[in-house]
Amino acid sequence: MLGETNASGEMSRGFYLERGCAAAIASMTWFALAVQLCFDIQEAVSKNHSIAVRVIDFLSFFTIETNLVIALVLTILCTQPGMNRFLSRPDVKSALVVYIVIVGVVYELLLRHLWHPQGLQLLADMLLHDIVPLLYCLFWLVFVPKGSLRWSDAATWLVYPIAFFVYSMLRGVAFGIYPYPFIDAARLGFAQVSVNAMILLALFFGLGIGVTAIDRALASDDRGRSGLGTAAEL
Repeated sequence: MLGETNASGEMSRGFYLERGCAAAIASMTWFALAVQLCFDIQEAVSKNHSIAVRVIDFLSFFTIETNLVIALVLTILCTQPGMNRFLSRPDVKSALVVYIVIVGVVYELLLRHLWHPQGLQLLADMLLHDIVPLLYCLFWLVFVPKGSLRWSDAATWLVYPIAFFVYSMLRGVAFGIYPYPFIDAARLGFAQVSVNAMILLALFFGLGIGVTAIDRALASDDRGRSGLGTAAEL
């Protein structure tokens, strides 16, 4: 009975710790998204541009979309933890690790030098590209259940970046607007953009395999510890 009580207490503490961490990361993400959107709207107003178009532009960046989904997933976890929803599945949460790591790596290697935000906008930039990616990866390592991922998930997770690329190309052809310079077909040509896209797709897939391998390794380790614990009790 005492052991059951202690186990129940530990589970309760773990549950509230998970919700607290999710709430903290979600709050940071919503804050950063709101700040960046406010700056974009402010710039649109100052230049007498369409606010609706600027909002669409804002939502057309992979960084924004990925951070937005992370904020939604963690908010659902905080507000409705018992709900069995698509966004709450371990494979979806694991896919977000792949996407947000790509966000941070690509920004650091290819995009950070292109602009130099200041003040509150710099804080939002750091949150979206540096802090949230790191914290979400740690959250995944600590709290997301391990052992349910399949090797084929790495291929399934490519649907989102492929859909984003197709959307970006169609939007670029229609309006001449490309979200990132390395997929700017008007400047680079479709052949070079296709090569760049294939390289990025390979990175997504490789990272997906890596996340799956970590998931399976941690699950095996947990099962091993559980087996040792059971043997000790016997």
